[in-house]
Amino acid sequence: MTRFEPTPLSISRRRFAAALALAGAGTLLTTRPGEALDPRFKEKAGDLVADTPADPKDWIDPATLIFAYTPVEDPEVYRKIWDDFINHVAKETGRKVVFFPVQSNAAQIEAMRAGRLHIAGFNTGSVPLAVNCGGFVPFAMAASKTGQYGYEMEIIVQADGPIQKIEDLKGKTVAFTDPNSNSGFKAPSAILKSKFGLEAPRDFKSAFSGKHDNSIIGVANKDYDAAAIANAVMVRMIARGAVDGAKLRTIYKSQTFPTTAYGLVYNLKPDLAAKIKQAFFNFQWEGTALAVEFARSTPPEEKFIPIDYKEKWAVVRDIDEAMGVSYTCK
Repeated sequence: MTRFEPTPLSISRRRFAAALALAGAGTLLTTRPGEALDPRFKEKAGDLVADTPADPKDWIDPATLIFAYTPVEDPEVYRKIWDDFINHVAKETGRKVVFFPVQSNAAQIEAMRAGRLHIAGFNTGSVPLAVNCGGFVPFAMAASKTGQYGYEMEIIVQADGPIQKIEDLKGKTVAFTDPNSNSGFKAPSAILKSKFGLEAPRDFKSAFSGKHDNSIIGVANKDYDAAAIANAVMVRMIARGAVDGAKLRTIYKSQTFPTTAYGLVYNLKPDLAAKIKQAFFNFQWEGTALAVEFARSTPPEEKFIPIDYKEKWAVVRDIDEAMGVSYTCK
């Protein structure tokens, strides 16, 4: 079984601060084209993602397309939410489309690498690993009608608890989601060390909940003293009554990051890949369960917009680089 794990945290305070400063100024710290890609992939376009194979015999043309959404919350809830979209893709492609519930980022990447997953939405932090190890080709992101997108990482605590500021996390238990998550692990770990001089296990205990909703509910139920989460997930959960927002308080909020990237596996037959892309961009959100759920985000997610992985994920790659994260497939 192939495992996808980041290397152990090793971050220079000065290096991380410089990376964030450069990213904030719009400077792109990217690798040379294709140098981080697994050797099984080729990249000549300079966009840092795997090219479609040149030889048609290397294309795949599945009769059934498998779609998976990032393991953020209850997969069964999201199966229903994505129903209208899946039916639309089926109509546009003439193929059967099946929703595949995934339990972890690693399992999602492994499924794509093994050829069992064809269309996916990967969470922000796992996108670079999915690109370099899984052959993921991101091309879309959800945004508001005016083109606004993104989320912030927040560190949350109990509203009525004793923790008032980041320094109060010393000796407490902080929940993270998954080692591959940007907002659920990589960004908060880097920020806690770089800006506040705090790191586990020296200064606080860490726990991995597996998903953002588990972390959020865990703080509300006092299972964890604090948690690092994507605020877009928290906003949606509060809006549909999955957690009581009055029980939560934010003590840190980050800069804005790109949100879930949608795309497909690199070796789909080109005309099929084109139909899938078309299905994203001509999908009518109005009146769908997807619109109802994602309108709860801030900003609301109301349409799919094209994205450039090399540009939009530069800040995420900068954080990975500063933390010493490797995209090597193990």
